[in-house]
Amino acid sequence: MTPSELMSRPFTLPNGSVIPNRFAKSAMSETLGSIDNHPTKELITLYRAWADGGAGLSITGNVMIDRRHIGEPQNVVVEDEADLDLLKSWARAGRGGGKQIWMQLNHPGKQSPKMLNRDPVSPSAIPFKKDLRGMFATPRALTGPEIDDIIRRFAQAAAVAKKAGFDGVQIHGAHGYLVSQFLSPHHNQRTDEWGGSAANRRRFVLSVYREIRKACGREFNVGIKLNSADFQRGGFTEDESLAVIKALVAEGIDLVEISGGNYENPAMAKGAGSEEVKASTLAREAYFLEFAEKVRELTDVPLMVTGGFRTERGMAQAIDSGATDLVGLARPLVVEPDLPTRIMAGDPVTSAVKPIKTGLRMIDDMALMEVSWYTRQIGRIARGRAPKQHDRGLLSLMEVLAVMATRGVRTRLRAGS
Repeated sequence: MTPSELMSRPFTLPNGSVIPNRFAKSAMSETLGSIDNHPTKELITLYRAWADGGAGLSITGNVMIDRRHIGEPQNVVVEDEADLDLLKSWARAGRGGGKQIWMQLNHPGKQSPKMLNRDPVSPSAIPFKKDLRGMFATPRALTGPEIDDIIRRFAQAAAVAKKAGFDGVQIHGAHGYLVSQFLSPHHNQRTDEWGGSAANRRRFVLSVYREIRKACGREFNVGIKLNSADFQRGGFTEDESLAVIKALVAEGIDLVEISGGNYENPAMAKGAGSEEVKASTLAREAYFLEFAEKVRELTDVPLMVTGGFRTERGMAQAIDSGATDLVGLARPLVVEPDLPTRIMAGDPVTSAVKPIKTGLRMIDDMALMEVSWYTRQIGRIARGRAPKQHDRGLLSLMEVLAVMATRGVRTRLRAGS
């Protein structure tokens, strides 16, 4: 089959839900909520553009479940049905043309910057490495009742998403946020039922999944974004990740998206030109395809692999090999929202994505430029403008940091009012 034929094929999830093609827009934090964390019309415009561009599934970015704990200024927070009308409009936009849209649910845990949160929480009071302590406070360890409350909040947000018309939710269990912190032996050094053994450390994510399923039923899609590994000494390993997937499969998870890294080692934000990316990975394009093949040996759970895909041939080969069922795209859909439509029409495609550097090693190692530059392009699409495809380097980063600082001050002032 040609790449256009392979990528155009529908995919049916085990519960009968149909994704109309093999393109999935992976979650990216849009930071397009209001200053007090409500959804906005910009999100409707943005997700309509991605649905019109052809992605069969769009997964929203970083919808937080507790307004006391957010990861960035202007994250959307869903705690109740107060914004149901706007959420319904957001869902309708993402479902345009028979597409699906899932809401990603998240709690940042310790990855909540000082400018937003002076009292971050985590499974254990483990500080960040030294070069990040200026940005993030040392968290305090969660109490048992607080853990129970967070689990309840995940389920409540999922129930609201279902009522609003979203086709599913994705638990953010990757990139060093709270679910990932519970799974990691580095971040989770508890001695109660929530920590210690690998089985205890995965108790939290299994509890979150079960409460969501109880609140939303079997017909509602529930997936997870999970690290293949943290790439951090003493952290979450591939073997542990495989064990978590096996446990979630036994519970009935609908889709597993594979990623990797955290703020201290941001593998998820490294560009394809990074010297840390192996030659074999570059040849196959996808960063985490080898791990997906290990998962495939263990189970036939639906898989989505995100990171590194750049050509229609690389995407089609990944699907044809059976290693993944959906191709997850993030940055390529920011610079070219219509990329799926063009591939399905038979066009040869090489994504315009390229590594973005400032020339400042610390910033480039933390991938701040990668995140900030693409966040600005997302904002352009949300305002009905075309994204740019060329790097503005250090100037762009300075502009983004200024905007984020201003938003952070406004958020703190509002919280104190």
